[in-house]
Amino acid sequence: MSRSTLLGPAEIRDLADLLGIQPTKKLGQNFVHDANTVRRIVAASGVSAGTSVVEIGPGLGSLTLGLLEAGADVVAVEIDKRLAAQLPTTVSLLQPAADLSVVVDDAMRVVELPSAPTHLVANLPYNISVPVLLHFLEHFPTLTRGLVMVQAEVGLRLAAEPGSKIYGSPSIKAAWYGEFSTAGQVSRQVFWPVPNVDSILVAFDRKEARGTEEERLAVFELVDAAFQQRRKMLRQSLSSVYGSSAAASDALEAAGLSPTERGEQLTVDDFLALARATR
Repeated sequence: MSRSTLLGPAEIRDLADLLGIQPTKKLGQNFVHDANTVRRIVAASGVSAGTSVVEIGPGLGSLTLGLLEAGADVVAVEIDKRLAAQLPTTVSLLQPAADLSVVVDDAMRVVELPSAPTHLVANLPYNISVPVLLHFLEHFPTLTRGLVMVQAEVGLRLAAEPGSKIYGSPSIKAAWYGEFSTAGQVSRQVFWPVPNVDSILVAFDRKEARGTEEERLAVFELVDAAFQQRRKMLRQSLSSVYGSSAAASDALEAAGLSPTERGEQLTVDDFLALARATR
């Protein structure tokens, strides 16, 4: 496939100048300009011809073009109206036969899409990467696989195992939906502007639902309380949910858990057992 089907540094700058775009930290805008990196991301995502993909925050279209080059059908969700309006034009010039739909909206508000995507592939805005990922997993059950590029610190948390220092609320909430793992680092130098943080790829495979929506909400409430003051024992940190440390201790013991453990020692299934024991 010809390199001309993707964007390079010069094209990225030209498009930004054309649109009067000055990348902002508020929107987490760092545009990938290296074609080899784009193709590496697409290959790692498992996307192939006919795959239905949703991309969040396509920006100037670097990753969008890579996904389309692989033959995927792409729905791109973009909050910036200028970027959203330009994207179909850019695609029509470089890949005129591609299948692209653009949704102009805040990704945190999107609950419907023009198709039912099976894959989520995105360079997620660093400032909202976890909330927007969890939002899409919650509202789009057809999503079975995904690959997202996030700040390295955040990505490591998403894929962390119980008991580690970086294991926390994002780790457990992500685990509710499936298995998350790191899938490689991305150089700062492939972005414009160059970010001041490292980036990492995180892959996920969705698993069968662990419980009902009511149980998910109960688990997430417990997780938030457990990690609000992560160094406290669970009987203390969960007292805000149960009304007292004594009531929290009773609930933990009913679920077969020790009241003196801390949140970082529990798996998502432990929190689910706790939610079920006290329904």
